[in-house]
Amino acid sequence: MWTSLFSLVLAWLSTNQALASENCENVFDKCQQGDVPWTRCYEDRIASCRLRSRRMINFIHRRVSWTQEAEESPTPQHKVQISSSALWRSKGADSEDEVLLVATVINSTYFKLSPRPRGRHFTLDRQSTVLGGLVLVVRVGNHPVQNLSQAIKLTFKHNKQVEDGACMFWQESPLEDGTGYWSTVGCETSDTGSEFVCSCNHLSFFAVLVNPVLSVEESHAVNLSYITYIGSALTIFFSVISLIIYICLQRRRPEKAIGVHLQLTGAMLCLHLSFLLCCFWVWQLNGKEEDWVCRGLGLFLHWSLLATFSWMALEGFHLYLLLVQVFNIYVRRYLLKLSLVGWGLPTLIAVVCGISGVYGKYRPESRDANNHSSTAEICWMSSHRLSVSYVTIVAFPCLVILCNSCMLGLVVFKLWRLRTGSRGGSSKKMNREKWMKLWRDCATVLGLSFVLGLPWGLASTTYVSLAGIYVFTVLNSLQGVFMFLWSVAISCKSRSDNNSSTRDPSTQKVMITSFNN
Repeated sequence: MWTSLFSLVLAWLSTNQALASENCENVFDKCQQGDVPWTRCYEDRIASCRLRSRRMINFIHRRVSWTQEAEESPTPQHKVQISSSALWRSKGADSEDEVLLVATVINSTYFKLSPRPRGRHFTLDRQSTVLGGLVLVVRVGNHPVQNLSQAIKLTFKHNKQVEDGACMFWQESPLEDGTGYWSTVGCETSDTGSEFVCSCNHLSFFAVLVNPVLSVEESHAVNLSYITYIGSALTIFFSVISLIIYICLQRRRPEKAIGVHLQLTGAMLCLHLSFLLCCFWVWQLNGKEEDWVCRGLGLFLHWSLLATFSWMALEGFHLYLLLVQVFNIYVRRYLLKLSLVGWGLPTLIAVVCGISGVYGKYRPESRDANNHSSTAEICWMSSHRLSVSYVTIVAFPCLVILCNSCMLGLVVFKLWRLRTGSRGGSSKKMNREKWMKLWRDCATVLGLSFVLGLPWGLASTTYVSLAGIYVFTVLNSLQGVFMFLWSVAISCKSRSDNNSSTRDPSTQKVMITSFNN
């Protein structure tokens, strides 16, 4: 009898122990099927579950001493540092020397967003994503840990393909429907360049929400490549025609403005021609090592780009002399001096870079939406010499675009003053002429924006949306086509002025100007 009674007691104790300490591997699935919010259930049960296997992936479940700082890494990308004071508070009234520490990660897709409450702490944009798609879960002891004087540090490593990261924790919704929202309350964020460090005064479900760098799917990348190649080919074709038009206009009536347009068109022709040659030659190499031809084409492309922006800057300078300085001023050998700057400065920079061994095959480090590595290559600058690229093709173009934007604003102001100062009667004929002049002014401003290279300023939109990439690619690959339309407008303007005794002083002054020799 005593043997049977002992067996019953032993079975009862083992059953209760099994109920009290379930398998940690099953906690998540059971909480997903419960009636209470699964995050609350999971946070409570992982503190009392038992590890049946010591090989649970990305799951830390062990007891640590509360007298010293604890540091754990459930994954190579996540690290938790908990101060001794936080560990001491987590044990509450227990007299044990050790407390239980649990750290793991959960896929972010299990966290369902609810309507975001209004408040200054809830700044999450729904386009933001969870860094790495993983949420870090930290639980210590049997008592809640909040309002700590010494913050808990959580480290999230990243690959520098993200921006605007913010440390947040998961806040359950008051609706008790298993949803919630991300909050920044009690957490501060710092970015070291390779990792986000979160300093939080409590424990919970943590994540870093980021705005990922815009990625382009393979289909869009192919479309953009075709647009670029076709646009560059059209630019080359129409640039040749524009050169012929400018040469004919220069022979018929020499104008310094036409000479500047001629130089800019030539530089643009070299730019798009060198770009297509660089793409074709690197395709011919077919993965082989770069040769002297690729380095020479890289130098030619860099020189052409610098020359194009130099002549765009000189277009802005010419416009400044036209609108701000005296109309007919004397500048001896004006085009020669401009040519020394427009062609000499790019040549000097390209030669110095060539002697330094900057040029070679360039492989952009980019990934598409499916996280596939890009294999695009071009004869340009070597990947380890990009600091030279940032100085010569980022800082310099930005300065040119800024100055030319101011010049275009000055043109708009001058045209507006000329129109407001020449208002006449209110007859239908006067109104019709007014609208015609307005359309001509708009066409003039639009044409000047391409002459001054302002569409290059749309490069900033390529970091915002896919539509911005398409707009930037179309406008700049077809810049030669728009320059051709500008040359046709100048040619038509010149012919109409020769056949008419009346001239529009505003657009005439902007489009064709002569400096005395």
